[in-house]
Amino acid sequence: MRQAYDTDITDEQWEILEPLLPPAKQGGRPRCVDMRDIINALFYILSAGCPWRLLPHDLPPWQTVYYYFRQWNQDQTWQGINDHLRQGIRLTAAREASPSAACLDSQSVKTGGLIEEDVGFDGGKKIKGRKRHQLVDTLGLLILVVVTAANVTDYDGARAVLAQLHERRQSFPRLCRIWVDGGYRGLDFMKWVMDSYRWVLEVIKRSDDVKG
Repeated sequence: MRQAYDTDITDEQWEILEPLLPPAKQGGRPRCVDMRDIINALFYILSAGCPWRLLPHDLPPWQTVYYYFRQWNQDQTWQGINDHLRQGIRLTAAREASPSAACLDSQSVKTGGLIEEDVGFDGGKKIKGRKRHQLVDTLGLLILVVVTAANVTDYDGARAVLAQLHERRQSFPRLCRIWVDGGYRGLDFMKWVMDSYRWVLEVIKRSDDVKG
């Protein structure tokens, strides 16, 4: 037994997450690590922002935690968990499980000094780091995210997001409209989206009364 961290998941949260994790592989050595401890370690890393090797010793070894993190990324376990939780929240809110509209935007953020790959300078925001290109539903629930260097344009980031979304089109059969801000304004780009994917890209302009 160990003292709980603030980032540990609750019994109720674990009850939801446990069935969504892959079962142990057949054959070979039996699984000897507690999957709830793995999840707790990953939430600790996410919250603390520390390197893997600085994971506290009362949590599973960092090599084991990283193995499961990487494995679940490759087999799309994380994507499946996100999809399941998003659909459940939408149904609870009396919405259809699959959204008919979404919102696309980007955000440039500074990166830590140890991060060197995929880093660029966003001249508009005066930020050196990375850029998150995010697609969410109208409840603000994540559908898809692409991370690039901060100097990648919104247009190029949007193209990467839409290409991945197209690959998962069967998961979003009702999606027909995507709202964006003025950063994506351009008739050529909007026409390209319609011609390529048959989605309507609609620019929502900021009110003249809004500042900042």
